[in-house]
Amino acid sequence: MHQASSVEKIPTRIYRHAGEASKAVAAEIAALIRQRAQQGKPCVLGLATGSTPTGVYAELVRLHRDEGLSFKHVVTFNLDEYFPMQPDELQSYVRFMHEHLFDHVDIEAANVHIPDGTLPEADVEEACRKYEAAIRDAGGIDVQLLGVGRTGHIGFNEPGSGRDSRTRMITLDKVTRKDAASDFFGEDNVPRRAITMGVGTILEAKKVIMMAFGEGKASIVARAVEGEVSPIVAASFLQTHPNAEVVLDDAAAEALTQRASPWLCGSVAWNEQLIRKAVIWLAQRLKKPILKLTEEDYNEEGLQDLLASQGTAYNINIEVFRTLQQTITGWPGGKPEHARRAGDVPRFGAGTFPKRALIFSPHPDDDVISMGGTLIRLVDQGHQVHVAYQTSGNIAVFDDDAIAFTDFVSEFNRHFKIDVERTAQLEAHVDEFVRRKQPGQVDSPEVQSIKGMIRRCEARAATRTCNIPESQLHFLDMPFYETGRVRKKPLSDEDVRLTVELLRKVRPHQIYAAGDLSDPHGTHRTCLRAVFLACKQVEHEDWYKDCVVWLYRGAWQEWPAHQIEMAVPLSPQELLRKRAAIFKHESQKDKALFPGPDPREFWQRAEQRNRYTAELYDKLGLAEYEAIEGFVRWKGDMDAVL
Repeated sequence: MHQASSVEKIPTRIYRHAGEASKAVAAEIAALIRQRAQQGKPCVLGLATGSTPTGVYAELVRLHRDEGLSFKHVVTFNLDEYFPMQPDELQSYVRFMHEHLFDHVDIEAANVHIPDGTLPEADVEEACRKYEAAIRDAGGIDVQLLGVGRTGHIGFNEPGSGRDSRTRMITLDKVTRKDAASDFFGEDNVPRRAITMGVGTILEAKKVIMMAFGEGKASIVARAVEGEVSPIVAASFLQTHPNAEVVLDDAAAEALTQRASPWLCGSVAWNEQLIRKAVIWLAQRLKKPILKLTEEDYNEEGLQDLLASQGTAYNINIEVFRTLQQTITGWPGGKPEHARRAGDVPRFGAGTFPKRALIFSPHPDDDVISMGGTLIRLVDQGHQVHVAYQTSGNIAVFDDDAIAFTDFVSEFNRHFKIDVERTAQLEAHVDEFVRRKQPGQVDSPEVQSIKGMIRRCEARAATRTCNIPESQLHFLDMPFYETGRVRKKPLSDEDVRLTVELLRKVRPHQIYAAGDLSDPHGTHRTCLRAVFLACKQVEHEDWYKDCVVWLYRGAWQEWPAHQIEMAVPLSPQELLRKRAAIFKHESQKDKALFPGPDPREFWQRAEQRNRYTAELYDKLGLAEYEAIEGFVRWKGDMDAVL
């Protein structure tokens, strides 16, 4: 765990990963519950919903089950609820709290308070006054747990919420509704209003803990923790609280000064990657190529310590430049023996040729979106490329597409007189189900299967454009994903077993896996964990000793230049071939069902990120390319996704 630096205006704790942070917060809450119980007093908790606090609730449930933590004298007040919202709906925060906490502990029903989303609108204002009164009558909130939205909202206190605002009805910001779209299967289904505790209500808690995990929260966390106090970022008001703290994982802390440019916070322990980060930062700040940086540049921009500890600017510049230069390779699988030149430095597992490469794709399109150019190069250069589609991706298909494909199959079967009666029954079921389907309702097994088939066919079409034989495609359909809902099951032994079996079958020389953990639904993180656990199970087998594991990004963000260990340049033609492969995923084209916070199509995001990496390399003084796909080598660290 890392403590706060002097730049932060709210005490900040940073943990390596979300699981570690969640256990620490749960332990703190559990200690307070036990302390109050010994004093014969209730413990009053303010609770949040969303993906961020689920790890805390899971640990509290474990402490109750395994260590006897009692909730008999715990009183809870939830931050907010959508309006209108029935308590049994999939997106209801009443349902969320019962599924994640209340149904698994011994809390008294009378001690649970959640804003009521079923009230007539005329009664909401009075209910909000009573909610405030109930908090006061309980003695005030002892610990208030918070997440933070991309707009900086805490609770549903959107931009413009005042320091003294109280529990009230609020209209949701467009960004908030867009972020919630995945839970409601489309932005149009997200309620436009919600009931929320006010900023003033939150700040009256005796202690406030704001948690944030993942790269997607990094920029807003930095604004809240280091920026000015402003109603535009409601979370910034925590700077005025005498006992607030922020709990982050490494990814969410990346934009804080102590992580983005730690040398500005004081002395640092320089290592190779930190030196590379500092030099790239300096070059970008001064808009200079690396080899043109001078000792005056280092001294004037706060890098005197680096210069003093590492020698001359020339030596630092040339070392970082050469390191970046050596990341660039047009042969991601290594060169064949006849193409190697005397003096070539073996790297990236060069030796065996051709290689077997196994690409793990969390969804059926991540392979071509994130590393389509590298995939094409591997195939063109003669390697045997296998692709493992880890999940079916069936929830990300529009109902209209399911109807259209069912209609095609019906026409096909009628024309060729293939089981016409059964086909008509299926067509009628799909039409009836979709017509009566409620927003967020789980698809029937038949509709889920049809949507999964659509994604499979698109994956086959995309890899055909890359000349990968269908025999080298593997559809794992990992069980954790198959809930029909955005919320998935925990990773199971069966998920890992499927992955291990494939590894042993293919025996790859190279493994590629998705390392972009900002995927808003958590599927990428779960899939990566499955790959890591599977690799740990086979790490002592002979074939694995020569295996290299590369992590790609691109669907949600890109690797920063100082982390990239393999940079694969793409020509304009290769970039167009990559785009053509992405276009084969027609159900995700034009408008994806779950686009995340970025409104652009996935092919546009990928190209922009690949071009940006190439432009950055160019500005740093390296060769100019059309685009670059970056990779980081996994070195066996399981903490990356725990």
